[in-house]
Amino acid sequence: MARNDKLPAAGVDTTGHEWDGIQEWNNPLPRWWLWTFYATIVWGVGYTIAYPAWPMVSGATAGLLGYSTRGAVAADIAAVEEARAGMMDRLASADLTQLPQDPELLAFAQDAGASVFRANCATCHGAGANGVQASGFPSLLDDDWLWGGSITDVAHTVAHGIRNEASPDARWSEMPAFADILEDGDIDAVVNHVLAISGQEHDAALAETGATVYADNCAGCHAEAGEGMRELGAPNLTDAVWLYGGTAERIEETVRLARFGVMPAWSEEFRGTSGLSQAEINAVATYVHSLGGGE
Repeated sequence: MARNDKLPAAGVDTTGHEWDGIQEWNNPLPRWWLWTFYATIVWGVGYTIAYPAWPMVSGATAGLLGYSTRGAVAADIAAVEEARAGMMDRLASADLTQLPQDPELLAFAQDAGASVFRANCATCHGAGANGVQASGFPSLLDDDWLWGGSITDVAHTVAHGIRNEASPDARWSEMPAFADILEDGDIDAVVNHVLAISGQEHDAALAETGATVYADNCAGCHAEAGEGMRELGAPNLTDAVWLYGGTAERIEETVRLARFGVMPAWSEEFRGTSGLSQAEINAVATYVHSLGGGE
């Protein structure tokens, strides 16, 4: 751009445009810039010929080089799988109770198990494995384990799941819906009894009546003192760990309607290619057990 009182360089005309007394000179582009621009066009055409580029009806042009980012990732994954195949074979056949005697395999199992957990378990149990409070997804960090918290118990639960139809060895228990069995007054009484044995505020008179209702209807699974029977999947009612919430309202809801949480069987025997191999099951069981919960 140039003011009108400034003459253009020799041999350079103006474009004829003028704004507020300012004219535009018609300077040609530098040759180096033009050749660079032409080179990028040639490179772009060559790229679309050599690599996947143009969308078609049911796919895209493959390119003369046959390159695929998906294929490159698959090759990288295959290389990693090949590199760790030996350790995975060892882990698949390992006695989990003896892993502490093999520090190398133990460290490998914990690292691999963390990846398996994040990919498959964190959705329900949380990224930190602390569960989702009062939702039916238990914390894996404490010592309150239904069906047992030993490393072999954890591996079995992962492989076969809980209350699912896929595995004949799934953990299974079922609490009846007492709304169809008990009168409203009895339900109110037994709720107060549970509040009493768990150390919460309660109606003492109702709790005394509820003790009889409890003994007749609940003690068979939750034990006489309410400490539960983990081998039956019946939780402890005397502590502060509540899978579905421990308020009077949530306890009454549980008594009336029951609970029937389901965990899938993760073994590839029941899920096919979307399931976990025995090595992956052993790995995630080792990882979960190492978080501090269980026994």
